[in-house]
Amino acid sequence: MGTPSVSILLHEMFKLLYYAHCTDVTFIRLGTSGGIGVEPGTLVITTEALDTAFESVYSLRILGKTVKRPAPLDINLADELYELAQTLPDNVPVVKGKTVCANDFYEEQARLDGAFCQFTESEKMAYLNQACSMGVRNFEMECTCFAAQCYMAGVRARPSTTVFPDKDHYAWSLEVYFKHKGP
Repeated sequence: MGTPSVSILLHEMFKLLYYAHCTDVTFIRLGTSGGIGVEPGTLVITTEALDTAFESVYSLRILGKTVKRPAPLDINLADELYELAQTLPDNVPVVKGKTVCANDFYEEQARLDGAFCQFTESEKMAYLNQACSMGVRNFEMECTCFAAQCYMAGVRARPSTTVFPDKDHYAWSLEVYFKHKGP
């Protein structure tokens, strides 16, 4: 979906919650991601939502100006979800780690296989190694927006994603695919 679609969804959800007089709400985002230093099929419970410069902010343009909003997540919710995930069947691997939110599917995620690429394999690996050494375990396209907007709305939030082996080349058998896909 990406941050623009998530932003629209969250604005509408927050308005619905307000008009429905809902309080003490928790949002958990489930999705897919590309992993760093984790096996395919691993569930990553996000401990910190980062942009591609490794800042915990959601950047957007409002009235022509760049605005950076803090993107904190509820710390206790990560522990709660991690403990709950330990009870999943089939020994699904689960880790807690930082998640990078990119604004595109290719260059911002250090991929070399897009239509355009203006960096080298060694630059890519240096960036990914830096990310991994900082505790980043996956890349996706929504977490900073999700974290920042939920924080602004006073909603407990936590993204959790399953890692695919190669984001656009799925070599899993159907049995393995459906095992990790979920309901």
